[in-house]
Amino acid sequence: MIDLQKTLRSFRFAGRGLLDLFQYENNAKVHLLAAVCTVIVGFWLRFSVTEWAIILTQIGLVWAAEAVNTAIEKLCDVVSPGHNPTIGNVKDMAAGAVLILTIVAVVVGLLIVGNKILSSLSSLTE
Repeated sequence: MIDLQKTLRSFRFAGRGLLDLFQYENNAKVHLLAAVCTVIVGFWLRFSVTEWAIILTQIGLVWAAEAVNTAIEKLCDVVSPGHNPTIGNVKDMAAGAVLILTIVAVVVGLLIVGNKILSSLSSLTE
């Protein structure tokens, strides 16, 4: 049987984690700003349902990767407070994963936005 109170408590903890992420982590704030700008552009360009699904998936993937990266970094700092080259490599690799997803998300966004703008321009010239 599902324990509803335990489930709700888990959601509360997860929500607290998200608030901490966007309140204290600079890179998460950058990703949040980029997401807000992207959503504004999406409304302006009237994204289709499919385009919204793709864009929101990209935003969610980047935010999730940033959250995992932050968790890994915080755990590494507790496990090894001093300088440790291996811990440094772990943190760099986790940050690299966020960078990969961010680059892909930007490319996907540019493909969608670029296609919308090109379509608008071509309809003006016809």
